Amino acid sequence: MLAPESKFDEIDETAIVDEAITSRRSVRAFLPDPVDEAMIREILQIASRAPSGTNMQPWKVYVTSGETKSRIADAILNSGIRAEKAVWDEYKYYPDQFFEPYLMRRRKVGFDLYGLLGIGRRDVDRMREQHDRNFVFFDAPVGMLFTIDRRLNKGSWIDYGMFLENIMIAARARGLHTCPQAAFAPYHRQIRPILGIPDEEIVVCGMALGYEDATKPENALKTERAPLEEWVRFSP
Repeated sequence: MLAPESKFDEIDETAIVDEAITSRRSVRAFLPDPVDEAMIREILQIASRAPSGTNMQPWKVYVTSGETKSRIADAILNSGIRAEKAVWDEYKYYPDQFFEPYLMRRRKVGFDLYGLLGIGRRDVDRMREQHDRNFVFFDAPVGMLFTIDRRLNKGSWIDYGMFLENIMIAARARGLHTCPQAAFAPYHRQIRPILGIPDEEIVVCGMALGYEDATKPENALKTERAPLEEWVRFSP
């Protein structure tokens, strides 16, 4: 007969889940060590338990590595379309004009990252180089592209966010790191022919997956979170 669960076991399980969540962060430099396909499949299968309205499961994933991943990077980097000129013609990720407190938060994470890399606030060329590292998936061995059927509505996009978060948490449980990357969305025309993505699918984002290169300064970035008092209201 199995022994009943103790209070210690409950606390230990809580700590494990909390660690997977709180240790998730956007890693921007990866080791070349390969990730076994069986593990990727396992992560995606676990992530698919994300809730979705009437269980529609609106996600579709294209997993790339090796030559295909390199072809995507080359197509984007050789397109001649700089990040600041990229057209968000499928959906808008950011507002047309930032405002507080979001402007301050956005600036801080940018300044903190560039500070770790020794990039000055006027060093536009180096900023561009760092942004372009998105398109090589920050050297991760696995690059995933996510799409959604354009006929679906906002509710399915909310569901999609929960699915993406599940991937990142499941990856952490297996010692892997990720970086979700909206930067791919404006380059859907470069990506579609390589992966055979049909027109009825919107490219939502990309995601790098692999093992963190802890020697790189950019991975020392620890983003802050606003205190609960700024965004939570408890009613009596």
